[in-house]
Amino acid sequence: MAEPNAQDGGVPDAGPGRLAKGISDFFRSPAAAIGFVTLIVICCLALFAPWISPQNPYDLMQLDIMDGRLPPGSESMTGLVYHLGTDSQGRDILSGILYGLRTSLIVGVLSAFAAAIIGTTAGLFAAYMGKRTETVIMRLVDLQLSFPTILMALMMLAILGKGVTNVVIALIIAEWATYARTVRGTALVEREKEYIEAARMLRLPGWRILFKHLLPNCLAPVIVIATMQVARAIGLEATLSFLGLGASVTEPSLGMLISTGYQYLLTGLYWISFFPGIALLVTIVAINLVGDRLRDVLNPRNMS
Repeated sequence: MAEPNAQDGGVPDAGPGRLAKGISDFFRSPAAAIGFVTLIVICCLALFAPWISPQNPYDLMQLDIMDGRLPPGSESMTGLVYHLGTDSQGRDILSGILYGLRTSLIVGVLSAFAAAIIGTTAGLFAAYMGKRTETVIMRLVDLQLSFPTILMALMMLAILGKGVTNVVIALIIAEWATYARTVRGTALVEREKEYIEAARMLRLPGWRILFKHLLPNCLAPVIVIATMQVARAIGLEATLSFLGLGASVTEPSLGMLISTGYQYLLTGLYWISFFPGIALLVTIVAINLVGDRLRDVLNPRNMS
């Protein structure tokens, strides 16, 4: 009688052919392709900001208060062209956007990645480790989800204080429960399948069943949620910075740029807030386009 094999019966084939088909399906959508290319461009601009920016807008030695509030296309006395204008402190708006994109992407990726790890682990334990563990974890999840994300982030920042690092921590605490609930639901379905029963019959350790067999088959919804959460975190960071609870004035942030220019909108100095706002909008839309397509491609109905 052949021994049961934990790799058989229920584990989807994740070979090169399946990956190639997934990539082909993803780029079949023009909107997703545009979003992906736009996101790659934004990431490159953010990554190389220190080398391609006309100035470091947060280096006081490079600023001249006499260049404050210059309109787009103006030129300084030193010959530096401000393509998108300057703010009230003489900081180049284009440079501020490039540096702000770095902060936004770092906050979005770090918070989504860390929340995904914590939430996925909690969801797996809730689904597999017994009723008592499940009850404790899911009550924490219910408590967490009873608060709106922005309210939870505000509460955390009231405790931790301002700063980009604290924004990341606040967003992790505010978002992990979404992953936990989704992964638990997926894992409850997967644990009843034949390949998990085979792994149990082979008396494999619980941690191996969790992380080698259950986890890979619960990752599709996690990837989709994480992509969407990156965009959500970028928007929340900008909102918190706009409210004065996120990045400080000395830290690059699109939300802070929008906040500093908001008071000048009625005076005609539109560029201080307008261009950072457009950059923020394009970034969030690009990520959401990618996330929407990933959701369609990774849908189990479309993967069969």
